Amino acid sequence: MFCSRINWFGAFTLLKKEVRRFLKVYHQTLFSPVINIVLFLAVFSLSVGNHLTEINGVPFAVFMSAGLIMMAAMQNSFANSSSSFVMGKVMGHVVDYLIPPLGAFELWMAFTMGAILRGICVAIVAFLTILCFVPISFYSIPHAIFYLFFACMFLGQLGVLCGVISETFDHMSAMTSYVITPLTFLSGTFYSTNSLPEFWRNISHFNPFFYMIDGFRYAMTGHNDGALLTGMIYILIINLILAVVLITLIKRGYRIKN
Repeated sequence: MFCSRINWFGAFTLLKKEVRRFLKVYHQTLFSPVINIVLFLAVFSLSVGNHLTEINGVPFAVFMSAGLIMMAAMQNSFANSSSSFVMGKVMGHVVDYLIPPLGAFELWMAFTMGAILRGICVAIVAFLTILCFVPISFYSIPHAIFYLFFACMFLGQLGVLCGVISETFDHMSAMTSYVITPLTFLSGTFYSTNSLPEFWRNISHFNPFFYMIDGFRYAMTGHNDGALLTGMIYILIINLILAVVLITLIKRGYRIKN
């Protein structure tokens, strides 16, 4: 009964608009992030690689590559949904999302799926690019799909939340600078959390970004710092909570209809 009331055609149309939006400027949305992570990899490999050849038995370049691929996917998922929503507010065409027969669920699904698809596209381009320099592969494809999809979903939903509560691009930039970037860099992207003192290691395990990057690194290398099952459950729960919150806020028109 619920599915029959969903405007699938409208949701899919909005999703196509979101996908075409980032594909139209692919050099900025897909290639530019990959260049950034390749530079990260080059700098760390040249500065640290000669002194630290392995991390927990995993070659340094491979360890770094897994974290960088996931970092790029997550950050671009957030950028896609947040910029789209905030741009609609700033430029005044957010009303175009409210006039058609699109409910809160359809809007949530279209923006979130658009962010997920951009994150996955960035991850694929990043993997193929890094493969030219580092011999990387996958240890577990199912784990890679799970962590990539739900990590991009989480960041995509955070982007929608940022878009809902933000009124200007400055608000969105603040969210990126003070929340997304610190949590990403402190999640074990560039290091193993096992090397941290016990107190800080325990603190880092409350960071959802840690489980996403650690899980994807396991999918590529077979090595993980945290508990995989705990991470999976944690990721699913926070995604569900975010989905409920977003659908409720959009349904009420919080900072959208006014």
